[in-house]
Amino acid sequence: MTTIYDKEKAQNVTLVEVPDNIVNLVRNEEKDGYSAVQLKLTDDKGKEVLREFSVSEKIDLKVGDKVTLEQFQEGDKVIVKAVSKGKGYQGVVKRHGFGGAPASHGHRHDLRAPGSIGSAFPERVMKGKKMAGRMGGQNVTVKNLLVVTVDKDRKIIALRGAVPGNNKGLVKIIGNLK
Repeated sequence: MTTIYDKEKAQNVTLVEVPDNIVNLVRNEEKDGYSAVQLKLTDDKGKEVLREFSVSEKIDLKVGDKVTLEQFQEGDKVIVKAVSKGKGYQGVVKRHGFGGAPASHGHRHDLRAPGSIGSAFPERVMKGKKMAGRMGGQNVTVKNLLVVTVDKDRKIIALRGAVPGNNKGLVKIIGNLK
């Protein structure tokens, strides 16, 4: 993330590198039962990565066409999907925002403990109880991120706000394909 300064205000943006994606496969309603486009790109390590995007309307892409940064313009609203950062096994304070116990008045070793997890009836822990466990590493969708700038020479797009995932991680940016 970085900050871009306009004439009137500062905007916090995330810079995303958008390499050229090559259309690997086009699925259509008649043959496959749904409409989608499969895109192929090569990541930093030289591996080929395939991702499929469902499309609602008829598009005029053929196998071998390039989907580039030209699809986006300043002021567009986009949807970004990615896998969030994995944080491992975490307690209830970090995972669910519990307050913890007070640091005085008889509390010695239970400052970040969850406290009571149930009652005498039904004598079990209810499903969905907020407890310690694995955190992060899940699919996250962020909607309505504003495209602040598009640098076609360096193949970088600046999105206002935070984008899920690690640095150098893969993200899906979904907008209007033309």
